Amino acid sequence: MHGLRDDVPALVRVVTAMRPDVLCVQEAPRFVNWRARRRALAEACGLRVAAGGRLGGVAVLTGPRAEVLRAESRVLRVFAGLEVRALALAVVQVEGARLAVGSIHLDLHAAARLRHVSEAVAFAERTAARAGAALVIGGDVNEQADQPAWRYLTGRLADCYRAAPKGAGLTFSSTKPQRRIDGLFAGPGPRLLSCGEVDAAQDDLTRASDHLPVIAEFRVGT
Repeated sequence: MHGLRDDVPALVRVVTAMRPDVLCVQEAPRFVNWRARRRALAEACGLRVAAGGRLGGVAVLTGPRAEVLRAESRVLRVFAGLEVRALALAVVQVEGARLAVGSIHLDLHAAARLRHVSEAVAFAERTAARAGAALVIGGDVNEQADQPAWRYLTGRLADCYRAAPKGAGLTFSSTKPQRRIDGLFAGPGPRLLSCGEVDAAQDDLTRASDHLPVIAEFRVGT
């Protein structure tokens, strides 16, 4: 969300076009009136804030079809001189399917990225197992698929775009996309139908944030 420093009405239109049951957010507001600003944005999109604390700037938002069963916010190991990173995790039920959905935003520092992703995935896996839920993690990985943190993720979970690609898949920057550094990763469970580009107006996509969003569609229920 780039801290809502870009075109907020365009962001609302992009999120509304996605019609998400669950939305993983990075760079949510985390300073003055951060709770109210997150809540106001969620409400403008027809969603609600399900999980996420101030530190780390990550959150999980949910739509009306998703029943929130549990919410977690976990600060990851703090490294001196680097930004605080966190995991926001919500266990939700949609049409009888139970999912544990986590949002992460990894650091620019390579060693911190690898430490944080291993810590976040381990915590998310334990939470999902206790809840009897399939695990999905979405986030800004800040590196590409051939690098260590991304490889760690795909060693534990499926890269949804690789499994069912929709569009070119490049996510950064929104004005001139050249790299895929944002992704969705899923464990066994609901059937993945597609993952990739969002069907929204191009002008809105470039104005809403410095990253392009990624959307995955799963078949759940009967």
